[in-house]
Amino acid sequence: MTQPVINQMQTLIDGWNQIGDRRAIFLTCYAMMTQNMLNAVEKWEFHDGEWVKKLLHRFADYYFEALEAYEQAQSTPEVWKYAFDAAHATDTPIHVIQHLILGVNAHICYDLVFALQDLLRKEWATLTPQQREQRYQDHLQVNEIIYQTIDRVQDQIIAQYSPIMGQIDTVFARADEWIIRRLITHWRDQVWDTALQCMECSTQTELTTLRQQIEADALKRAQAILGERGLIGVLDVI
Repeated sequence: MTQPVINQMQTLIDGWNQIGDRRAIFLTCYAMMTQNMLNAVEKWEFHDGEWVKKLLHRFADYYFEALEAYEQAQSTPEVWKYAFDAAHATDTPIHVIQHLILGVNAHICYDLVFALQDLLRKEWATLTPQQREQRYQDHLQVNEIIYQTIDRVQDQIIAQYSPIMGQIDTVFARADEWIIRRLITHWRDQVWDTALQCMECSTQTELTTLRQQIEADALKRAQAILGERGLIGVLDVI
């Protein structure tokens, strides 16, 4: 059964593709990953599938909230504003992989930290050590599901938006898949630790300061992705 969140994503994707809005690049990948995650929940591939579903929906909320703020010209997380602005840029050619990784950076290195914190903070004190470890193992299991999706990302997304992808693959020896896999592993490892740091903050001031640092770090990575080194510059953020 198709979930409402997938329908919401697909409606945006269809509309953006009709007008050539390159925000569809990341969202198409995100929708694919989300559907595969929901499928994995149905197949009992997690210790606590219901918790994973809650996380998926809270995670998606952060994306849609950032998008709505951007569309309404309201205060938007800087890392998302940077990614959305890049999708609309016409003066500088940006490769499809850069568009994709800009979105991955914003959504994982920024949104996921706070989505995890939102759920874990409510329950952490009541979880046993075993339950805490199971939460972490479910977090790692997501990596495996994402890895299984990478080939489809290559075939259905990157190739669609980049007619010269065959040439890129020849030159970079399919480096796009290696880059995405490496980024996912590295960034998601950091995200779990950072979410736990957020929960250790004893005051709102401490949390605000850490949140600002998290966004600054994500924005710095985004700027490196679009830096002077171009597509090769993506390697600088691994």
